[in-house]
Amino acid sequence: MPASHFKELSVYKKAFELAMLIYTISKGFPQEEKYALTDQIRRSSRSVCANLGEAFRKRRYPAHFISKVSDADMENTETQVWLDFSLACRYVSKAQFEDLSLKSDEIGRLLNHMMAFPEKY
Repeated sequence: MPASHFKELSVYKKAFELAMLIYTISKGFPQEEKYALTDQIRRSSRSVCANLGEAFRKRRYPAHFISKVSDADMENTETQVWLDFSLACRYVSKAQFEDLSLKSDEIGRLLNHMMAFPEKY
């Protein structure tokens, strides 16, 4: 049975958890990154959730639904890029990077499933 609210979606829960982990970890980023990397990684990770909420409201229109889920996927990929920079700048440990990357990869797989099978949502 499909979810009755976007907050019930497994992918939303996982994306929200990732965004909150990124928020917590990015508190330790240097002050000079406040309006650069810190802002960007927080924004893109949160946008995954926002786009999922919008997509859920568009689910009766498959093309619109897929478009919004695709936007969420794009934001998830952008988050992965910022994670790469975070590792390269040594703002996160290798273990943190691997954990966050695995979570982001899983979110990406779930988003791709939503795009492939919109009728299930």
